Amino acid sequence: MDDKPAIIFNNVCRFFGEIKAVDHVDLEVHNGEFFSMLGPSGSGKTTCLRLIAGFDHPTSGKIELYGQDVSTLPPYERDVNTVFQDYALFPHMTVGENIAYGPMVRKVPKKEREKMADEMLELVRLPGLAGRKPSQLSGGQRQRVALARALINQPRVLLLDEPLGALDLKLRQQMQIELKSLQERVGITFIYVTHDQEEALTMSDRMAVFNQGKVEQIGSPEEVYEHPNTTFVAGFVGVSNLLKGAAAKQITGSDKAFSIRPEKINLVKSNTRVNDNMHFVDGHIKDVIYLGLYTRYIVEINGGDELVVVEQNRSSNSPENSTGRGDYVRLMWKIDHINKLDE
Repeated sequence: MDDKPAIIFNNVCRFFGEIKAVDHVDLEVHNGEFFSMLGPSGSGKTTCLRLIAGFDHPTSGKIELYGQDVSTLPPYERDVNTVFQDYALFPHMTVGENIAYGPMVRKVPKKEREKMADEMLELVRLPGLAGRKPSQLSGGQRQRVALARALINQPRVLLLDEPLGALDLKLRQQMQIELKSLQERVGITFIYVTHDQEEALTMSDRMAVFNQGKVEQIGSPEEVYEHPNTTFVAGFVGVSNLLKGAAAKQITGSDKAFSIRPEKINLVKSNTRVNDNMHFVDGHIKDVIYLGLYTRYIVEINGGDELVVVEQNRSSNSPENSTGRGDYVRLMWKIDHINKLDE
């Protein structure tokens, strides 16, 4: 197994006039990992993917692929392949012909490339569909064909540009699990671009959170979710309560910004005793939203700010908890569940 990093960005910039699409980005993608680039539209993640693929070139800085400087190389000289959201399958070709297109261009003999295509169909769990046309497949099946077509060339790095974006929610959730399983089976480096934090949390070994052309944080899904470094990461990855200034000071004694996840907060009666290892604040329930799996409470705390609390719905609610709109309550959480943030 190659112990060189798959991808290194060294102070990479990509400017379009005054627009800093990628602004001095440094990151390292390990060999064989599932690495996600997560961020809102316009954050620079797709531009970074295009820079790796060779569809674009950096204004400054250096990009390495397994130790080789590929910053100015054309796409066909890079050992990578890309899967797009729209699949880009040839409608006039069969599934087997689509998958075998790369080997055909390389002049691999027909019988050999048909065998390779059949093996790829087995890998993506679509055996026996080589003779169908893309129009005869579901969205999820077409996505698997696009993956098979990319993987048949045995790239060292597979780039995926929001490939599940066109699928409905249930199929997208199913494909997230299948895609991670596929990556573990083939063992190659996957770099996945998405604006969907659930996708990134579900599939990634590590993830980079992008904002306005910069990387705000890199880490495992657990690290990024449980210990966000900045207010942007805390607000973008999952749901988080952000408090600063006077609201923060009444709780922690400091006006420095901090975040607390809604599921970490206990909603209890207003006279509940507080342990030494807990922070607390009092307020009243402004709204109650039933969401099936859990209930979301909007609580206006003393001083006017609002906190969101979520509680899983069980067969019976604790009689100790006040859960009605207008009720005065106490919100409590462990001190080590807060995250002090950089602005």
